Amino acid sequence: MKKFISEFVLRGLVACGLGPVVLAIVYLIIREQAGVETLTVTQVCVGIFSLVGLAFIAGGMNAIYLIERIPLMLAILIHGGTLYICYLATYVINNWLDRGIVPVIVFTAIFIVGYLVIWAIIYSVVKRKTKRLNEALEQKRKCPEGK
Repeated sequence: MKKFISEFVLRGLVACGLGPVVLAIVYLIIREQAGVETLTVTQVCVGIFSLVGLAFIAGGMNAIYLIERIPLMLAILIHGGTLYICYLATYVINNWLDRGIVPVIVFTAIFIVGYLVIWAIIYSVVKRKTKRLNEALEQKRKCPEGK
């Protein structure tokens, strides 16, 4: 558990530096799409703090995969569920998501699709690297050095 906490904090601190950059991109999108030209100091501060917090948690939650006692599917569910709750809370806190059942359903659908796409990409990359490593090991086993 101590290793998880230290990895969580380390990964979170690395990731939270990107929070303000993401927030700047979101504000630019809001300006272009909704025509918002000014923000209050409170809106900017809430945005910065919430995105830094979100980035810290999102980066830190990757440490869940280091806990070998947790089955992979359970780790994925914990990771995805935590991210979903944090993203939803961040969107609601910053008023980027209208309150109501339909916006939450749309947000949920987009989150699930995005999460699955990212996992499919990660899975295919890891599978390809594992295949190459296994082929290299098999080649080395067949042709040991010095023979």
